[in-house]
Amino acid sequence: MSAGGPAGQALPHPITGESFTSPVPPGSGWPGDPASSRTPRARTPADVVRLAERATLAQVDARCSVCSACPRLVSWREDVARTKRRAFADQPYWGRPAASFGDPEATLLIVGLAPAAHGANRTGRMFTGDRSGDWIFAALHRAGYATQGTSVAAGDGLELHGARMVATVRCAPPDNKPTPDEKRACAPWLHRELDLLSDGLTAILALGGIAWQATFAALSDLGWGIPRPRPGFGHGVTARVTTPATTTAPGGQATHPRRDGSGGRELAVVGSYHVSQQNTFTGRLTEAMLDDVLARCRDGLGGAQSHTAGGVHPL
Repeated sequence: MSAGGPAGQALPHPITGESFTSPVPPGSGWPGDPASSRTPRARTPADVVRLAERATLAQVDARCSVCSACPRLVSWREDVARTKRRAFADQPYWGRPAASFGDPEATLLIVGLAPAAHGANRTGRMFTGDRSGDWIFAALHRAGYATQGTSVAAGDGLELHGARMVATVRCAPPDNKPTPDEKRACAPWLHRELDLLSDGLTAILALGGIAWQATFAALSDLGWGIPRPRPGFGHGVTARVTTPATTTAPGGQATHPRRDGSGGRELAVVGSYHVSQQNTFTGRLTEAMLDDVLARCRDGLGGAQSHTAGGVHPL
């Protein structure tokens, strides 16, 4: 018996009132669900590479939201969705990977770690329904990227303009610690999004050391120019990176000219302590500090002292 009643019992969505089982089947009407019952599902890491390659942004969102390539993560996220937390026992849980959220023509890309077990794994939207989301969306609202400062549940009216959120790992992991193999398996989704978004980006904000490392690993794999040696993570650290002249499919299988013919354009990668309760409750991360890194992102490389570590060199 789960906290929300018998296993498989349909419960009302907190915004729409429509009933859903947990986990939520794709294409069943959940607000913002990017997938349908026909969306192809990755069952192995090789499937992830294949399905991410040449996918559109909408296809990446849909396909990653039904991915089942990592058995440990599938088991964990679905078990959490069925047993629930007592405070949310009357709600359905998304229980699937969380797709990216925000503007498909973003100038700012925010890279996080993974969905929280009772946050995005419950609501189906990144940073939604937990204290981390309270911090990041309030800051994005102050900076003019978010239409409101709260994010309660999918379908609550929140929109991002000029910003998009992505996760290094799309499934909620036990103890918030994905394994190295799970990070590698999920990386092609991030690679493809970076490739598709890079024409319009002016800054990337990495929330935490894992997101920082994953961002630079992805940029390196995609042939971007990055500093050598790679800069270490720190709050407010800003690094210059350079877009390649071509787009590269995950794993390097194919190369194509950039859609706008550009190459060598510089962007800022900015580091921030993660908006976790461990950081915000202790004062390691303050609202002023978060506002400062978002201001750096909006300014891009203008006026910011950037860490070049001996210059930018294409890899």
